[in-house]
Amino acid sequence: MRLDSRSPLVINTHDLGRRPGSMRTTSLSVPAPPDMGVELLGVPEGSTVDLQVRLESVLEGVLVSATARVTTTGECARCLGVIDDDLEVTFQELYVYPESDAEEDEAGRLYGELLDLEPALRDAVVLALPYQPVCRPDCRGLCVQCGTRLDDEPDHSHHDDVDPRWVALSTYRPEQVRSASEPPAGTAEHEE
Repeated sequence: MRLDSRSPLVINTHDLGRRPGSMRTTSLSVPAPPDMGVELLGVPEGSTVDLQVRLESVLEGVLVSATARVTTTGECARCLGVIDDDLEVTFQELYVYPESDAEEDEAGRLYGELLDLEPALRDAVVLALPYQPVCRPDCRGLCVQCGTRLDDEPDHSHHDDVDPRWVALSTYRPEQVRSASEPPAGTAEHEE
């Protein structure tokens, strides 16, 4: 596999050499890659991602420690209102030299002197996003019967609808029930 050195999230590590202990820091502002989010919330493609990156040469490869700041947009899982928020995530990834025996899922890989931050950035952002985002922790959501946003109409209510199978019981009054020992109304008891 070859990486495109012109890609904004591909970093050249040539200046570190293979000297463990050498380090450099860099700041980047890059456009957000596509598909960085979950179903209801994500980072808009092309929006600005601000990165503070520290590259350290270690025995196995290059250790990257980074902080990313992004803006997320989406909709509230309760009321479907718009959510715009800022998110800051930190991540660390080891990129091993091409000849390393490390498995693909254990560490990132250097391709020559290039490394690609995009997979690590995407993982960090997606894992930090809430699965069920809300506009406010106390959001009341939508009315299940008519879809009215309950935060806009706090006194919203509906008449209690009765299940048609139970309508006959709505006329039931406990005082109308006679006890088994009472004679039916309008009958007299006979003495023998």
